[in-house]
Amino acid sequence: MALAVSFLCLTTKQEDVPKFKVLIVDDTRVIRERLKVMLIDIDNIEIAGEAEDYTGAMSAIASIHPDILILDINMPGKSGLDLLTEVKHKPNPPMAIMMSNYSDIHYRALCKKMGADYFFDKTTEFEKIPEVLNAYAKA
Repeated sequence: MALAVSFLCLTTKQEDVPKFKVLIVDDTRVIRERLKVMLIDIDNIEIAGEAEDYTGAMSAIASIHPDILILDINMPGKSGLDLLTEVKHKPNPPMAIMMSNYSDIHYRALCKKMGADYFFDKTTEFEKIPEVLNAYAKA
């Protein structure tokens, strides 16, 4: 007499795993588009929105509640530093990645002091952003 044994294999669909919502804030459309292309295939990361200035970013933050912000320092009107200060003073602030072409030690130290989790030079370190998000999404 043969004994039939069956196993139930449980798998988690990728759609079932909560994704970290990313908001990209940069006044240059080309930079926003390049970031979206770089980040689109990272598991557990969702590009939830984008903004080109402080006002648009604050509106997007209020509506989508991002887990991760990617911020440019220099934007029209209020800066990414203003936005960083505003966001980091709220309960449960998102991870903040600052990026700029102004990458001297002064800006790096200032961003760190204001609560930035990472700072990347757009010219020489831009490619590190997906690495950070990939590691964050897997943690």
